[in-house]
Amino acid sequence: MDTKIELDKDLNINHKVVERFCRYVQVDTQSDPLSKTYPSTEKQKNLGKILVEELLEMGIKDAHMDEFGYVYATIPSNTSKQVPTICFCSHMDTAPDCSGKDVKPIIHSNYKGEDLVLPDDTSIVLSPDNHSYLNDLIGSDIITASGTTLLGADDKAGVAEIMDAADYLMSHPEIKHGDIRILFTPDEEIGRGVDKLDMKKLNAQFGYTLDSGPMGYIEDETFSADGVVVKIKGVSVHPGYAKGKMENAMKIAGEILSHLPKDRISPETTEHKEGFVHPVRLTGVLEEAEISFIIRDFTTRGLQMLEQELENLVKNILQHYPNSSYEFTVTEQYRNMKEILDQHPQVMAYAKEAILRAGMEPVTKPIRGGTDGSRLSFMGMPCPNIFTGEMAFHSKYEYVGVRDMKKAVETIIHLCMVWEEKS
Repeated sequence: MDTKIELDKDLNINHKVVERFCRYVQVDTQSDPLSKTYPSTEKQKNLGKILVEELLEMGIKDAHMDEFGYVYATIPSNTSKQVPTICFCSHMDTAPDCSGKDVKPIIHSNYKGEDLVLPDDTSIVLSPDNHSYLNDLIGSDIITASGTTLLGADDKAGVAEIMDAADYLMSHPEIKHGDIRILFTPDEEIGRGVDKLDMKKLNAQFGYTLDSGPMGYIEDETFSADGVVVKIKGVSVHPGYAKGKMENAMKIAGEILSHLPKDRISPETTEHKEGFVHPVRLTGVLEEAEISFIIRDFTTRGLQMLEQELENLVKNILQHYPNSSYEFTVTEQYRNMKEILDQHPQVMAYAKEAILRAGMEPVTKPIRGGTDGSRLSFMGMPCPNIFTGEMAFHSKYEYVGVRDMKKAVETIIHLCMVWEEKS
């Protein structure tokens, strides 16, 4: 018997993932990096409330949202085996990079390889020439926004897929599994996705985020990440009497930025496993200016080397301004989850098995970014990242293939089965 084919046949899922997704993306959940509250925007809870209501309707009795906007739920074990508790996690917020208000999802049926011109801004055109993965989706339905907003597939595709899988598991008790935790987080896009997470309440041994791209992808390696703030203190003097005295902090900051390498260690010039130094915010007045950077590399040592290079550059610039000074503050953001996942090889092995059973070839690649799983892994829950189908995220060009979304739902269900079978 071909086990993979037999299992695929047995699932016989009545998918509602598209309907769920199209509803979820119309809820504005954009996070705000400048906010001091948690969650950073109260509107993220609007989606959380919807999800809790739907989970309760499925019969998941403990579904609830806490004061910080986290949604927790448990699908209880239905097996006599002692199976590790696993968690499926996606984030509810959308990126600050592009508007997430008044999203209009459009389903392009039976895509044939043509350019997709989005109706509310016809300058936004998705072409296979610039978005090569569209070629893989010929024959599938594709969902985009209308041209004036992002779509929100990052990560409402993951949310919808987890919800669809949960619905199936609750209505098909013949599918044996251990305790399954469901977690939806706020503020992942601004790096605060697990800041207030109650790990004792979650109480899962292993986890999987659903927040990746092409069908079949599973990621066990991310950047390691730090934030750096360079604060420049200049010398303020009345401009009419400033000769030989004024040292303008804004100009010093501009000089630092202009001396960053043009041909390396920037997002524009790096790929694969190359790290970078990236200025993301500049504020200031004459007397004081501040530059915020994100530093990325796949190793902690690589981070330290990039930070040292940046500080050396700052020191060299400040030598020309003897009465000015600087502060260089490094904040750890997250670390490469591969350091943890390599200690628990079954987590990846079972995910690859589930992808195979769902009829795909697993593809493992590092992420030039991070997920909630990066920090969750170091918080005690090893947590790789599984595909959702989301593409061109953080932009008006964002799209997702319906085929990929359905395959992600199947992968979740198979993964629950694999953990039970191998326990």
